[in-house]
Amino acid sequence: MQSTDMTQEYAHSLFDYKDGCLYWKVQKAPHVKIGAKVGSPAHGYESVYVDGRNWRIHRLVFLMHFGYLPSTIDHINGIRNDNHIENLRAVDSCQNAQNSKLRSTSKSGIKGVSWNTNRQKWCVRINANKKLRQWYVKDLEFAELIAIEARDNFHGKFANHGHPTLARPTEEQLA
Repeated sequence: MQSTDMTQEYAHSLFDYKDGCLYWKVQKAPHVKIGAKVGSPAHGYESVYVDGRNWRIHRLVFLMHFGYLPSTIDHINGIRNDNHIENLRAVDSCQNAQNSKLRSTSKSGIKGVSWNTNRQKWCVRINANKKLRQWYVKDLEFAELIAIEARDNFHGKFANHGHPTLARPTEEQLA
């Protein structure tokens, strides 16, 4: 098999899936043990080297379950190493961005809310349908409420209010 090829059948011949993890079925290298858990962390994502190419585990799990590889796969709960199939979904780049967490550089501590020095007000910004929407308010708590409601209205099931949930995704999130 060429280094860029990975099919559902080939993935199933290499790995067993159990509880969000992959386990080796074959010995692809001297250091690989059959039955050993697959993956090593890389930038928060688990990955594995197969036939000259590095693969992210969540992409292999998705391929094994659905038979194709979308360009982008989202971790619903925002936890990059949670590769349970229930936590993975095919998305476009906009949907993936909508489900992003709070940036570490946030000064307000609220996703999508920043201080506007010129207006001396809090600015709430949200992108939806390739259009930037923004509101200016004096009160930070009110700005947070506006941001949450706007994300819920415009982003729907992809709305992420900035804090990763430690729980498994709900049925509503998966729908």
